Amino acid sequence: MSIHTVTTASPIGTLKLYADQSQLISVQFVEEEGSIETDHPILLKAMKQLHEFFNGERKVFDLPLKLEGTAFQMAVWNALQDIPYGKTCSYQDVAETVRRPKAVRAVGQANKANRFPIIIPCHRVIGKNKKLTGYAGTQIDKKEILLSLEN
Repeated sequence: MSIHTVTTASPIGTLKLYADQSQLISVQFVEEEGSIETDHPILLKAMKQLHEFFNGERKVFDLPLKLEGTAFQMAVWNALQDIPYGKTCSYQDVAETVRRPKAVRAVGQANKANRFPIIIPCHRVIGKNKKLTGYAGTQIDKKEILLSLEN
């Protein structure tokens, strides 16, 4: 199975997209510059939808994602996709949504394991005190930009 990649600029830095023949595998923040051309249909569709999102023209993504994780992670990622565009909720809210109210830290770990930032909107999860916390490790500025784009 061959893996295809493309690098694209965005308001939150350079993104590298990975896909196999039929699904998007991941979106990663990278330091690389520039854009590598591709004719891969899934990567083209993903880049188009990301650019539409950054331009305020798209609120929901429609991409074939290769989701791999534990049952808990999958439940969290599904819950994240139900957070409306332009809205936020707390890690506690997500824990309650997945019927594990004491699993607040585990929700944070599931967010961290999300291989599809932006597409599965973990940036919409904030602290119970309404403060921005934990995005892509220590990249809270990216979360702030994404949330301001949605408002």
